Amino acid sequence: MHEGSDPNRVEHAAAPEDPTPTSAPHGADTAVADPPVAPGEVDDAPAGDVAADGAEAPLLPEPQVEAHARAKERGAYYATTPIFYVNAAPHIGHAYTTILVDVVTRFHRLRGDDTFFLTGTDEHGENVQKAAESHGKTPQEYADDVAGQFRSTWDRLGIRYDEFIRTTEERHKRVVRAVLQKVYDAGDIIYGEYAGLYCVRCERYYTEKELVDGKCPQHEIEPEYRTEANYFFRMEKYRTWLRDLLHEQPDLIRPERYRNEVLAMLREPIGDLSISRPRARVPWGIPLPWDEEHVTYVWFDALLNYWSALVSRDAEERYWPHVEHFIAKDILKPHGLFWPIMLKAAGIPIYQHLNVHGYWLIDDRKMSKSLGNVVRPLDLQKKYGNDAFRYFLVRDMNFGLDASFTEPAIAERINSDLANDLGNLLNRTLGMLGRYRDGVVPAPGPLEPIDEGLKDAFLALPDTFARQFDALQFDRAIENVMEAVRKANKYIADTKPWELAKDEADAQRLDTVLHTLVEALRCASILLDPVIPAKAHELRKQLGIKNAPYDLASASEWGLIPPGTQTQPGEPLFPRIDLEALAQQIEDEARAAEEAALAAERAAAEPEPLEHKPEITIHDFAKTELRVVTVEAAERHPNADKLLVLTVRMGPETRTVVSGIQQHYAPDDLVGKKLVLVTNLQPVTIRGVESQGMILAAEDDDGQLSLVTLDRDLADASEVR
Repeated sequence: MHEGSDPNRVEHAAAPEDPTPTSAPHGADTAVADPPVAPGEVDDAPAGDVAADGAEAPLLPEPQVEAHARAKERGAYYATTPIFYVNAAPHIGHAYTTILVDVVTRFHRLRGDDTFFLTGTDEHGENVQKAAESHGKTPQEYADDVAGQFRSTWDRLGIRYDEFIRTTEERHKRVVRAVLQKVYDAGDIIYGEYAGLYCVRCERYYTEKELVDGKCPQHEIEPEYRTEANYFFRMEKYRTWLRDLLHEQPDLIRPERYRNEVLAMLREPIGDLSISRPRARVPWGIPLPWDEEHVTYVWFDALLNYWSALVSRDAEERYWPHVEHFIAKDILKPHGLFWPIMLKAAGIPIYQHLNVHGYWLIDDRKMSKSLGNVVRPLDLQKKYGNDAFRYFLVRDMNFGLDASFTEPAIAERINSDLANDLGNLLNRTLGMLGRYRDGVVPAPGPLEPIDEGLKDAFLALPDTFARQFDALQFDRAIENVMEAVRKANKYIADTKPWELAKDEADAQRLDTVLHTLVEALRCASILLDPVIPAKAHELRKQLGIKNAPYDLASASEWGLIPPGTQTQPGEPLFPRIDLEALAQQIEDEARAAEEAALAAERAAAEPEPLEHKPEITIHDFAKTELRVVTVEAAERHPNADKLLVLTVRMGPETRTVVSGIQQHYAPDDLVGKKLVLVTNLQPVTIRGVESQGMILAAEDDDGQLSLVTLDRDLADASEVR
């Protein structure tokens, strides 16, 4: 430690870091919602499904009902998605996490819990700054645009979040600075230097053993070697504490395989975590409260959104003890390792569970913007509708494992489950009611064993459904409901209502069968409501039960549809998809995409003619004086981020030159270089510094810059001809 230095300053190696979450709301003026209402109240109406042209259908009001007598005692539930990084528009990976949390929170509202759903965007960092520059925007303008895309996408997908937080909001920044100061004052943040292999897209350092064939495992590019002085969070001192906690609470991270991954990380020293970047290099961030020359980097900014959203609405006590994080496995390390240690150091209680899901794969590869295999959720929404898309995502992924995505798989799932099973049951039931009872639900007679069997199958579902949702077995919970729906279809085949309708003596028996089918559909609509909210609402509407309770408790009861209820048959809930036509469409689209790619390659191979400036004569060129100079000193311009101030020697003369090359060359790398200077330009003052000439450089179409140098040593002031 040097005399007069920061008492927390040390020199050490840094811990490797994980990528910024590509997994993340409305702007700073976001209104705080009132407490979520109970299911069945008007505000609990499902978001409208989306028409084929992508326009959102009008919202349908849910029936107003009285609180059900046997509803479970109201608990609390707080669920979060990651906040998604604003480096690209939303894709199906983002959509899966967000739709899943929407499904889960809708279930908890159905159960009667006081539920809060948080999502948002992560908007600081070097990549956002570069992306903004490439789009000709300020970082805030760029973040506003992409955050707006996320929010618009979630709104169009019918996501019912309670809060959308952005890390550029002042309410979030205040909490971040307060937590940082608390941890710093406790001695858990220190200053030091480190060097390592840095992936510019992840904005993180990797160890060599974390690389795959020498490349970043996320982006498949080679990292660059960087050396930097930053602030570090003393993470290593908490390693034993976290290891013991994971043994004491084995379900803290779920499924178990991901807990085991974190325990494996904790078997070796985890080092200290770099939590800042120099403001001179990355100005787009939250300045550290004790050192304005550094901004906080990623983790103490992004992760704290889960806490800051509650602090800003004074709801920590109400919701934080019940927090459930949902993430993809690529951000397990920051959420399973960094985050609990950060919470411990800040004196904030640890989350209830970290719930980790796998990837959606295309051709056995994770979807990624850099790999060019991204699927846009709104494209699928326009084609299949919100509810069918939601159903496929939740039904076809076993939570925690990877799943393969193909468009034919969506169509096959829609046809088999939603059209053939659920839709067919509704259509057959309404059709028979229309033919035999003028569309009116009849009063049932005595139940026979076959009726009792179907009734028992449906009444057993709510408890099983709730246990499976609590255990993250969402696909199994849905399949159990659909299995009961298939039993109801078989019940029709076994009871043969069309035969009963032929004999007036069987009228009461027919009434019982029809009433049993209507009750089965009612129960199915309640349990499937979190997954297909708009279609479940439409199903109940067609059954004519606008005033029937539909909370979870009511799915455990039978006979809640009053006899005499008039049904209202409508369009099929889920029209069947022509699989052959779809296959042809996909083939045609693939062929068109391939032809477009080939055309683009041909266009790239045939570059456009160069545009030249007006011709000059040899006498005009002779007026320009070019000479060799040696760089004696170089420093950053005191008033500009992109400029360097060079001191160059030209024989007996010394000149000062201001050049816009700071983003391409470090000052120390230029000292001693021989360059070519235009010496007879009229001096000009640039940001307060006089520039006496211009350094020659070449620049390509991608903005890469290279200084003009010599291929052999010549004396200063040698003339360039």
